[in-house]
Amino acid sequence: MPLGKPQDKVALPKIEGPEDESRPLVVIDAGHGGHDPGAVSPHSGKYEKSVVLAIAKAVRDQLVSSGRVRVAMTRDTDKYLVLEERYGIARRLNADLFISIHADAAGNQSANGATVYTLSEVASDREAAKLAARENRSNIINGVNLGGANQDVSSILIDLTQRETMNVSADFAKLLIREGKRMIKFRGNPHRFASLVVLKAPDIPSVLFETGYLTNKEDVALLSSSSGQSKVAIGIANAIEAHFARKLAQR
Repeated sequence: MPLGKPQDKVALPKIEGPEDESRPLVVIDAGHGGHDPGAVSPHSGKYEKSVVLAIAKAVRDQLVSSGRVRVAMTRDTDKYLVLEERYGIARRLNADLFISIHADAAGNQSANGATVYTLSEVASDREAAKLAARENRSNIINGVNLGGANQDVSSILIDLTQRETMNVSADFAKLLIREGKRMIKFRGNPHRFASLVVLKAPDIPSVLFETGYLTNKEDVALLSSSSGQSKVAIGIANAIEAHFARKLAQR
């Protein structure tokens, strides 16, 4: 079934890595940006948009240095993209995997650890539902929805293609937890499900990775440091390479 052409709204980013189109392509999305700072740390004043951009760049550099996959970033500067543009870039590039990187916030400053979200129309818990509501509001500025639903994409969510994509996304989430926990701390029950707009590419496995809590003193110190960002990047890169190695072995 045709999935509909993604809208050509923004310029496509540069693809980095080996000049070999047979290599898998990963699109790394640094959440928020521009006028949308995301969460703000009460401990350091750090903006989520800046922290996750630094982590996304570290992931890109780690993957490019390995030479096993190609990489593109939805943004490599402090600019704003609506949610549909983010996964739209991945679709227009025919990406094999999409990872949106974020940092969480909570009223309870003891909350800590990383979480991986994959798409579901039914949230796995109340917290996941709140996250989806908060992140999906990134498209609304002064009461105006800047995204605009792509009906071709929305109508296909119930199709078998979407179901298979969601299954692959869930498998990758497990890999990300397995590889990431060697480097960073995860919270209890780290794989959760939510109706997140940014994950709704019907034909590209996608996850949203909350790397930790900016409201937690230890987490924000880790995520703001070059050594901490390197640890997160290594965990993500290892999971990506394991994912594609598994796919190659299954052929």
